[in-house]
Parts: sequence; structure tokens; C-alpha cells
Amino acid sequence: MLIPVGVGVGVTSVSLGMVRAMERNGVNVNFFKPIAQPKTREKGAERSTAIIRQASNIIPPEPFTQAYAENLISANQIDDLLEGIVARFNSATSGAEIVVVEGLVPTSESPYATNVNYGIAKALDADMVFVTNPGSDTSQQLKERMEIACNNFGGLKNKRIIGCIINKVGAPIDEHEITRPDLTEMFDNKSDHSTNLEVLQMFGKSPLRILGCVPWNAPLVAPRARDLANHLNATIINEGDMDTRLGRVTFCARSIPNMVEHFNAGSLLVTSGDRSDVIVSACLAAMNGVKIGALLLTGGYQPEPQVLKLCEGAFATGLPVMLINSNTWQTSLALQSFNAEIPVDDSQRIELVQDYVAGHIDKHWIESLTAISARARRLSPPAFRYQLTEMARNANKRIVLPEGEEPRTIAAAAICAERGIARPVLLGNPEVIQRIASQQGVVLGESVEIFNPVEIQGKYVAPMVELRKGKGLTEVVAKEQLEDNVVLGTMMLANDEVDGLVSGAVNTTANTIRPPLQLIKTAPGYNLVSSIFFMLLPDQVLVYGDCAINPDPSAEQLADIAIQSAESAVAFGIEPRVAMISYSTGSSGSGSDVEKVREATKIAKERRPELIIDGPLQYDAAIMENVAKSKAPNSPVAGKATVFIFPDLNTGNTTYKAVQRSADLISIGPMLQGMAKPVNDLSRGALVDDIVYTIALTAIQAGQSK
Repeated sequence: MLIPVGVGVGVTSVSLGMVRAMERNGVNVNFFKPIAQPKTREKGAERSTAIIRQASNIIPPEPFTQAYAENLISANQIDDLLEGIVARFNSATSGAEIVVVEGLVPTSESPYATNVNYGIAKALDADMVFVTNPGSDTSQQLKERMEIACNNFGGLKNKRIIGCIINKVGAPIDEHEITRPDLTEMFDNKSDHSTNLEVLQMFGKSPLRILGCVPWNAPLVAPRARDLANHLNATIINEGDMDTRLGRVTFCARSIPNMVEHFNAGSLLVTSGDRSDVIVSACLAAMNGVKIGALLLTGGYQPEPQVLKLCEGAFATGLPVMLINSNTWQTSLALQSFNAEIPVDDSQRIELVQDYVAGHIDKHWIESLTAISARARRLSPPAFRYQLTEMARNANKRIVLPEGEEPRTIAAAAICAERGIARPVLLGNPEVIQRIASQQGVVLGESVEIFNPVEIQGKYVAPMVELRKGKGLTEVVAKEQLEDNVVLGTMMLANDEVDGLVSGAVNTTANTIRPPLQLIKTAPGYNLVSSIFFMLLPDQVLVYGDCAINPDPSAEQLADIAIQSAESAVAFGIEPRVAMISYSTGSSGSGSDVEKVREATKIAKERRPELIIDGPLQYDAAIMENVAKSKAPNSPVAGKATVFIFPDLNTGNTTYKAVQRSADLISIGPMLQGMAKPVNDLSRGALVDDIVYTIALTAIQAGQSK
């Protein structure tokens, strides 16, 4: 049970991080907020419960309303309240190994919070973890505050008090000791507020074990343009991209030359609606690629129609423009009162907060909570994504990105470098790359290498001619082909200057794969290159192959694909139980298509007798236990398959897209298999996160191939 010690400690964020940390370890976790505690004027579902439901596949029990709880407390019927809480807990969380329970925040409106929290902890027999923030306390003052908190819950002799989590270390606070970033600190991660370094001394002084220490991270409170529009009740002049993150605020009250330097990516520009010069200048910046966060017009002044006409090109870039009636001073006060809590519908920010907080909770403690569990675990999607990034970090590989001037690729490279997922190498004009990065508000650190293709193409002509001498390649043709960055990146890979290659955000699959097939070829023991997708179902991760490369594989090739896919599953922590998919199960059907699957199964078993594989199986028999009992009762795979091998590209591609879109789930891939060195293809509609995970996959493959 997470018990907040004071107001504004961020217990919801800590709850999110705790749940994510459990999920990463493959734990069947649930969440319970026993009593709702809405903020003033807050309507709808209880915030923590709604966010957990939005951000995961967990179905937490509904909390009791605050009014219901207060009626029982005021009537001296707290035992009835606790009985109801235990009943709801038991009925709704029975299948979970661990339940994270979020306690009440002790506010002036909830003076009963401490007593009720202690009662709930005892009623549920819960281990207690205090959640606090340092505020302006010294380490000694924080130690004393924690001792007082312990005394309210039975003292240090209470064995159920197991530790504390210190949140918001270094957060800006106001004179009332409440986390209250000013305009600069709220929207700009370059703030100069104290970092509370002294709080680290708590590790030596604390009466409790410190289970987590979460630094303040200003970007995590950066709102979307829509959040600010809702807060200000603004009129939308141009909707644009209302999901744009606002990283800082600039009040445009000076002349244009003195303000241009503040027209940056993610900036909220605030100006009077009659300042046509500022409006036009901001729009010019947007049309020149600067990703301005939003334009907020004050005073209720509608821009002139001719000015709006002039700005249509900027509006088309996605620039949000909003109008409010208050003046600039009133607007600044309204921005100060902006609620920095996570909106329930902001899935991107929820995900960032979960991962950030989870990364600052003691891993050894989390592992100790689950060490005694004997349940056979499925690899959950959060655990799989976490495992990908951890494995990639450990691999520490250099990955070349031939499409180095492509904006999504640049953003993904920055993320991979910052998180240590890989050491990206961008191919492209350095000036163009830096300009595009700046326009997106992306910082390319020292770990991102940039090579100008024109300057390095010459050194690969001779090695390329040597590799392709059997095909009669000449220097002239080699020079011409090396003008293609995918060919250039492939030669860097062939020469072991990089460890893997990722392309496809612009290039077709054929353009991405052809050069590696010519210059790197397949791995020893393999006759073809195939692909898999990792399908992140709500409670487990499945492998689908081949859904991207081979149109109509033979039985021998299908056996190759099955073996490659099983090996890939093992490499990524998934126990392979391989189902060879067909339109019939067992011996019930006939025809050339079924016979191909049957023969492929036989070949794969002969080549890899230790492999758990069966086929032909229909998809429902492979994945559903109740269907498997009737259609394939003796199959070692039916009902519990983790690797699905489709008979042809038509079936595989159609199935993966149908499952992905119908179930609204994430798929990662395609990941190519069978290449002598790792090369992976992207969808041309890939998002930045898709590219990041593909780079991670490639880095892991490179580490394993070594």
C-alpha cells in the first residue's frame, strides 16, 4: 500500500510507476484505490483508477465514492467501510500476485486520511510504503518527518512498514511548500531551481529503507496544446495539431527582432490578437519548418481576415492558434494556475511517466517481491518492451540509418542515443540533419554520429568491387550504386564498421533488402531471409512469421521460416511452441496447401527434433484451449502456441493486420531473419517509436550474432 505523507507528493505517478515496474518483471499485478478523492470541480471516474485502466490491460476495482466513505466515517461506522473495502478487494483482485493499493492524501478536506489509511492497511494485511517529497526540507528535517509518519502507523516496530519512496527530488516549490513550477520551470527543462542534492544524504539517515528516489523531470509535465486550450476555455482559430507538447512559454511583447530567437520548437507564443506582425512572423517560422507549439492570442482581438488568409500556409503545417478574451497579465495568472496533473486521456504522457518512475524504483526490491512466485509467466507487453531496451543497452551496438535526413529517423536516433539503446549513425548532409533536428526541437547528442555520404563514398568503391567481382561489377557502376545511402550503409556493415542497418521509412522493402542480399548474403545454414512480427497482445507476446517477405514458400522454405522464428522467439525471451497454420487441423483436410504445411512440419521436426512444433493447425485451435481440446487434444502446441507460421504471405500479412487493427494492439516488426548480419526494414508509415524499437531489435540481433 502506497501511503502519501503530505499533499502534492505525486502518489498517482508513483502508483503508475509501481505498476509498470511489476509488469516489467512479468508479474500479474492489479491496482486498487479504495476511496476516490477527486479534486475540486473534478468530474468523471477517479483519476488514478481511470489512468491505470487507460494505460494497461489491468481492470482495477471501482473505488468507493468519497461521499459514501465520509457518511460512514461520520456515523462512526468505519468498520463497515473497511469490510466493504476488503470485500471489493477480494472479489476484484483474486487473480493477481501483487496488488498496488493507493492510499488517501491527507488534506484539510480529508483530516481522517491517516486513520483510514492505517485501517485499510491492517484490513488488507498490506505492506506499507510511504510516499513523500523533500520540498524545502533538509535531509535531517525529512528524516524527522518520516519518523513522525512511522509513529502514526505503529512505529518502526511495525514489520509491515517496509520503506519509503521519495518523489519530486529537485522540484520547484512555492511559499506554501507545494510543487508549483513558475512559467519557465513548468515549460522549460533548463530551469535553475534547486536539485535537493542534500536529500541523497537520506540514504544514510533514513529510519526506513529508501525504495525509490525519483528526480523532478520538467518535460514530464509538459502539456498538450489541447490541455491548455481546455484550461483557458479558448476559442480555436486553427486546430492544427492539438497534441503538440508545449515546452516553454514566450510572451511576445517586444519588437520582432528581439523575439525571433524565442520562436522555437514546442514554444507557446502568447501575444495580443492585434499584433499582426507577431502572428505573421510566427507563421513564417512555422512555414520554414520550426515546429512552434501553439500561438495564443489574447485580448479577444480576432486577427484581420487578410492576415488569416496570409497565414493559411502556416495553418496547413499543423500550427494550433487559440484566442482568449483576457489580457496578457490575466493570461499569465491563468497559466500559473494550470493543473500539471496527467490528464486521463493523455496516453503518451502516461506512458512516459510510468517508464520514468519505474526506472527509479529499486529493482532488487521489486524482484524480491516476486521471487517466491512459482507461476509460469507469460511475457507481458510492458515486460517485453522493457526487455528490448535493456537487452539493446547491454549490446551497445552501432546501427547505421541510411535515411539520415528523414525527420522521424532523426528523432528516433536522438531517443536511442539518449536512452543508450544504440549508437546511431546517420547518413546525410550534417547541416540539413542539424536544421531538421532543430526545427523538431530534437537535440542530437555526442552519441549520434553523422557522416556526409559524399565524403565517404570513395573508400567503399574497391571493397564493393571485390565483393561483387563474380558478378562483373565495375568501379564506375560501384560509384553510381554507392550514391544510394542504403548501399553505402550496407557496405559499412559488410566492412564491420557498424553492427546493423535499419531503413524503410522512405525506401521500399525491396530497396532496403536487395543490397544486403547482394553484399552480405544469408547466414550459414540458411537458404532464405524471412521476417517475423512481435504481436503485443494484452497479456502476452506472440510471434508471427512470415508476414512480409516470402510470397509462396515451399515446404522446405516454410520449415526454414519455422526454425528461424523459433530461434528468434528464444532470443527475445519467448518460449517457442510453434504452430504451423493451415485451413484444417491434423489429418482432417487435404489439398496441396495443407500437404505443404504437413510436409514443412515434418521437415522442421527432422531438422530440430527438440523443437515443440505441430501442424497443420487452424488458428483457433492453435490459440484457444477450449477449441484445442476438441480439435487437437493430443497436440503439444494447440491452445498454447506462441509462434505462428503462416503458409504464405497472403495469409500472414492479412492475419497480422486484421489482428493488429481489430484488437487495437501494438506490433513490432518486421524483424528480418536469416541474414548474415542484422538488417531490418521499416514500414513507410512507421512512427518514431516504431523506429526506436526496430533499432533496438537490430542492436540485440547484432549482439547475439557475435
